[in-house]
Amino acid sequence: MPLDRFASFAGGSAGSSHENGVSRRAFLKTSAAAGGGMLVSLTMPKAIGDAESADADAFAPDAFIRIDRSGEVTLIIPQVEMGQGTYTSMPMLIAEELEVELQQVRIEHALPDDRLFGNRILGFQVTGGSTSVRAFWEPLRMAGATARSMLVSAAAASWQAKASSCRAEKGEVIHVPTGRKLAYGALVDKAASLPIPDKVALKDPKDFKLIGTTAKRLDAPDKVNGKAVFGIDVKVPGMKIAAVAACPAIGGKLARVDDSKAKAVRGVRQVIRLEDAVAVIADHMWAAKKGLAALDIVWDGGKNADVSTADIAKQLEDAANRPAVVAKQEGDIAKAMAGAVKTVEATYQLPFLAHATMEPMNCTAHVRNDGCDVWVGTQVATRARAAAAAVTGLPLEKVQVHNHLLGGGFGRRLDVDSITQAVQIARQVDFPVKVVWSREEDIQHDVYRPYYYDRLAAGLDEKGLPIAWSHRVVGSSIEARWAPPAFVNGLDSDAVEGAAGPYAFPNVLVEYVRQEPPPGLTTGWWRGVGMTHNAFMVEGFIDELAAAAKKDPVAYRRALLETNSRMRAALELAAEKAGWSKALPGGVGRGVSVMFGFGTYIAEIAEVSVAKDGQVRVQRVVCAVDCGRTVNPDTIKAQIEGGIIFGITAALYGEITLANGRVLQSNFDTYQMLRIDEAPTIEVHIIDSDAESGGIGEPGTSAIAPAVVNAIFAATGKRLRRLPINPADLKSI
Repeated sequence: MPLDRFASFAGGSAGSSHENGVSRRAFLKTSAAAGGGMLVSLTMPKAIGDAESADADAFAPDAFIRIDRSGEVTLIIPQVEMGQGTYTSMPMLIAEELEVELQQVRIEHALPDDRLFGNRILGFQVTGGSTSVRAFWEPLRMAGATARSMLVSAAAASWQAKASSCRAEKGEVIHVPTGRKLAYGALVDKAASLPIPDKVALKDPKDFKLIGTTAKRLDAPDKVNGKAVFGIDVKVPGMKIAAVAACPAIGGKLARVDDSKAKAVRGVRQVIRLEDAVAVIADHMWAAKKGLAALDIVWDGGKNADVSTADIAKQLEDAANRPAVVAKQEGDIAKAMAGAVKTVEATYQLPFLAHATMEPMNCTAHVRNDGCDVWVGTQVATRARAAAAAVTGLPLEKVQVHNHLLGGGFGRRLDVDSITQAVQIARQVDFPVKVVWSREEDIQHDVYRPYYYDRLAAGLDEKGLPIAWSHRVVGSSIEARWAPPAFVNGLDSDAVEGAAGPYAFPNVLVEYVRQEPPPGLTTGWWRGVGMTHNAFMVEGFIDELAAAAKKDPVAYRRALLETNSRMRAALELAAEKAGWSKALPGGVGRGVSVMFGFGTYIAEIAEVSVAKDGQVRVQRVVCAVDCGRTVNPDTIKAQIEGGIIFGITAALYGEITLANGRVLQSNFDTYQMLRIDEAPTIEVHIIDSDAESGGIGEPGTSAIAPAVVNAIFAATGKRLRRLPINPADLKSI
């Protein structure tokens, strides 16, 4: 599988990995851990490539295992847990090869260090892009296998026996002929002194005991009993609490503030002024909020004070007529269009979307002359560290980031704006301060998924199949802001990802036009971006082509996927399990969508009812997913289910709108979530295969919206080309 688009951030070159053994050049280092024990530091190329020809200096550690004298195994993990199951699936990789029970593995957050803990797909220390298992599938198994091999060798040396006569099982080494046993804890000191083996064989998948089986979430008990510590739960001696209000107009500034009434509130300690915000610091949250409400603030809305959603949409529409950057061009699109029996054109739009994570943005910071500590839940620990260093002027080594569990990320915590703000506040006081955004601040000052305005066209042959496919994507560039090296020649590769779907059209033209929203309205990642928008555009338009050809939507896609066996198999399984050909009551329709992204093939079929007043209810969703080698099927199922709920929420309700330069949505009354009584029945069918592992956090979200609108068309004959769904467009009374 080729590396993802951010791999250019890392050294090395793309290439094949070693499936049958670990070269010494992909070596491990061992040493006595603090307090006695064994530390295994796996060293891998940042981008797996020609490891045999690479110089040792080109390698950097990816993960660490520590085994102490009690036999406890600690995985120092660079990937964060934000509900996706990382803290279970990744320990499973270690436990499988190390031959320990999953419950024996405990987790420690890794400190910020791109060199030590860089995600080998994305090139630096980051949790995103559905890459956690993909990036660490082999490195963590290699670390476990090497540690096991060295422990077996240590035991064999102790018994003066051959290592081949010993085996590891459940945290012990057993001498097979005599039945003698030694626990790992008793062997770690000796193992740490042994030479590193030149080559270690990884397990054959047929011998897996843990990988591929359902395992209970290791992080669940503490989340249930309240012991789990999220960023918002942090308690530091001497800490105060800050509530904050930022300028409600995008890009606006603070003009002036009268804080006399706020300072009269019992418990309020200080009022801090920033360029675009005001913070009230108090002994506790209630006093901070009460003090904030007592402020008399005058804002300067700036040049965006009159901006509305309609203005932004018109700018995108106008931009669609500008010259575009070619992202993909195959065949002769003009000739194919001219020779088509029939042409179909459509314009699709998607709105800005907020993340609205259950845990609102927060950060605790303590700035001193000699250092800075930051306690936060972040998907980008090294970026968080760099942000704090930039504000304080301290060198990186003087800044410590203490990462915690995330109460939802979805890409929001790939940005560090709230961390920057917290450190700006903390540097003006001489004690630790926890800055907590209200839900209103969180939604109205989010980093939004871009507004997209896309134009699609296709030319059909005499059988109604597309011989030409044209897709012009118009929207802002996240890569240009967040990952400049990936933004090359005016092309945002993420914005156009999946813009031709998983299909092999003979003539294709995919183009991109960058159009940024007004300054101050920032766009960012949102449980996938390119795929979440392009799947909607592409699969909605494919359904239009099927209707124009008078073909069944599943049969039409099957015909287009003759050369894509994995995608076709997922489609056929979903159709079978959904009972695609079975009749439905009046007012109920089935819709289908397929998608390949994040290394995963997914097909979703939605059953949707539309009432006479236009109200839409998603009753059932059937999903077939091929994400290659599975680690924990229960996690895959949970991620698909959660992704589908996330995507349905956006399809039915998700929309950030502006008037007078201000975001109109503020809390869950105006930025509605799917309620529990609205949740559909969801069936997830996993296709296990020997292919490389794909990502699972974002595919479920990406594929659901088009399935829903296609089902609405099947039920009503009305085609929807923009979201969220407006019941007024579907009324039949």
